[in-house]
Amino acid sequence: QVQFVESGGGLVQPGGSLRLACAVSGFNFELYTMGWYRQAPGKQRELVASISRSGITNYEDSVNGRFDISRDNDKKMVWLQMNRLKPEDTAVYYCRAPTRDDWGQGIQVTVSS
Repeated sequence: QVQFVESGGGLVQPGGSLRLACAVSGFNFELYTMGWYRQAPGKQRELVASISRSGITNYEDSVNGRFDISRDNDKKMVWLQMNRLKPEDTAVYYCRAPTRDDWGQGIQVTVSS
């Protein structure tokens, strides 16, 4: 059974930081590129960061330089360090392997004063 268990979300003030974590099970994690997606109210889900199985990273323009994605293949974990958060980063965040159909429950991140 494939599972993505996201944690670390919550409410933070603008300019603050959060670190999201995702524990993965049920498939050969080390063989897949992993990504963090988000969906804001009234908007489509978008890919904000990805990391290949060898550690090559890519970022959506609005988060480049503020967010950092990382992974540990032995622990089957992926993280998203989010710095200098803005109200427009408010969304439900999901981790998944982009080439698979599976999705986790997601976790809420709210940036507000």
